[in-house]
Amino acid sequence: MLLQGLKVVELATWIAAPGCAAIMADWGADVIKVESLGGDAIRTYYPESAETPGNPIFTMENRGKRGVALDIASPEGREGLLAILRDADVFITNVRPGALKRARLDYDALHAAFPRLIYASVSGVGLEGPDVDLPAFDITVFWTKSGVGRSHIPPDQEPFACRPGFGDHTTALATLSSVLAALHERHATGRGRLVECSLLRTAAYALGWDMATQLRFGEAPTTQPRHMRPHPISGIYFRTLDDRWITFVLKGPTCYPTLMKVLGHPELIDDPRYALPSTDLDIVREIRARVDEAFSRMTLAEAAVILTEADLAWAPLQSLSEVVGSEQYLATGCAVEVSDGWGGRMASPAAPGRFPEGAPEVTRGAPKLGEHTREVLVEAGVAEEVIQKVMARLG
Repeated sequence: MLLQGLKVVELATWIAAPGCAAIMADWGADVIKVESLGGDAIRTYYPESAETPGNPIFTMENRGKRGVALDIASPEGREGLLAILRDADVFITNVRPGALKRARLDYDALHAAFPRLIYASVSGVGLEGPDVDLPAFDITVFWTKSGVGRSHIPPDQEPFACRPGFGDHTTALATLSSVLAALHERHATGRGRLVECSLLRTAAYALGWDMATQLRFGEAPTTQPRHMRPHPISGIYFRTLDDRWITFVLKGPTCYPTLMKVLGHPELIDDPRYALPSTDLDIVREIRARVDEAFSRMTLAEAAVILTEADLAWAPLQSLSEVVGSEQYLATGCAVEVSDGWGGRMASPAAPGRFPEGAPEVTRGAPKLGEHTREVLVEAGVAEEVIQKVMARLG
């Protein structure tokens, strides 16, 4: 069912690469997470104890995996890793290219030894160019270096960072789709290949409309202050009487006159001065002021009734606590319940794909550091004396 029977080996830390492997584990793959003896750095976020079980960050990125801890610089650690890779289908790593080459774990080395292996490289900027060995995170590359942040931050505001993992999870999905394409090809060729995904290239695609405009015309629009936005309504936030915010997207030519009617301004519909689109910012601001005034006299609940009955595309600006408590969040299946590793259960964000006709049950939490080391090495056929040396290093 789905990815059951697929063996995935992950040598990665933080988010983008582990996130891709975590979704594959959700979908039934046997994912083996190989960590250093010090463990993945995100284990240090929300450290676990009997009083505070279940690290939410580490669990999201690593649930359902088996955990192996190896010192791959040692002879026995390297032997263990190569043994685990011998029958693997996919190898996912975000270790920097230079370090992988020094460790003889780069694509050329592993492809020669395991020609059926799909080798997925997840990086900041790819495998070529002057910046390949610079450290990279989603805040520094996906958001800042790529132009995504500059496109989102109005020029009258100080720069701000994206939320943690935002670009990483987009890159995780890009990596997942690329790996699945390579696996499909292998059915015909019998051979693996290199799959390369980066924060920078994913960001360029995620910002697609603006980037396409930039490439075509040499310039692209960026987010502007509210008073400079060229459309009076679409994508604009309006404040209600009870201090809530709502926004719209006009999905067709009938939406503007419909909105003006339900807001009590039918006089704007047939007046050619207020026809949309308008290049006159004074007219745009006048229309927006009428809408501002209309919403300032009604509560969010009152606005919801009017706008929903009119079949307009609108939404309230919600907090995370409102989202996770909503009926729709639950109906959409946005969370799964997994083990917290301490005998209890915890909710965790679900992978975006859903399979109503059947899928593996997502219940396993994240592994403790090195939890499955002996088990996995035995399965891989590693000699007992080598396993004992590995376990002695783990402590």
